[in-house]
Amino acid sequence: MPKNKKQTSKKPVKKKNLFLQAGAGIILLAFVIYFVLFQLIMNKPSATNDALENAVGNYTAYSFQKNGELSFTTPKDTFISQIDIEIADTDEKRELGLMYRNKMAENQGMLFIFPVEGQQSFWMHNTIISLDMIFVNASMEIVKIQKNTTPYSDQSYPSVKPAKYVIEVNAGYCDRHGIKEGDKIAWRIL
Repeated sequence: MPKNKKQTSKKPVKKKNLFLQAGAGIILLAFVIYFVLFQLIMNKPSATNDALENAVGNYTAYSFQKNGELSFTTPKDTFISQIDIEIADTDEKRELGLMYRNKMAENQGMLFIFPVEGQQSFWMHNTIISLDMIFVNASMEIVKIQKNTTPYSDQSYPSVKPAKYVIEVNAGYCDRHGIKEGDKIAWRIL
């Protein structure tokens, strides 16, 4: 009889261990599935990201693409300086702007062209380099300069007055070249 008792008592212990192992395996599998699905959902690109990626298709590794030249002059048409410009004239290009650029040469900038003159406001979201933002009205007159903007900032930099164009150049450019509100711009597309 003692043999039968040992054999009978061992069978439930084996089943109990088997159930514990299976339960632990199911819980572990559920955790792994949850973690993988969570990562896929969190890393899913949004529609805005898709639009930005499509706009980026026209850029080579976020490098400068010369589309024209822009000159700054005094109100009396005295030449101040000239830069090469990359033009942002679509919603996608304007939204991307100079984001993700590691550097920009002193004689380079981006010209944003809007379909209508109005209050404009920019930010530095995902923008690595500090900039001077030059807001220009439809008469090609500089109406506001936002100097030395803060990289990666979501702070709003407004035009204050209606603007149709915005030029972004490296921070300090306006001070180094004596560009001020009331000065004018002219550009040509290549």
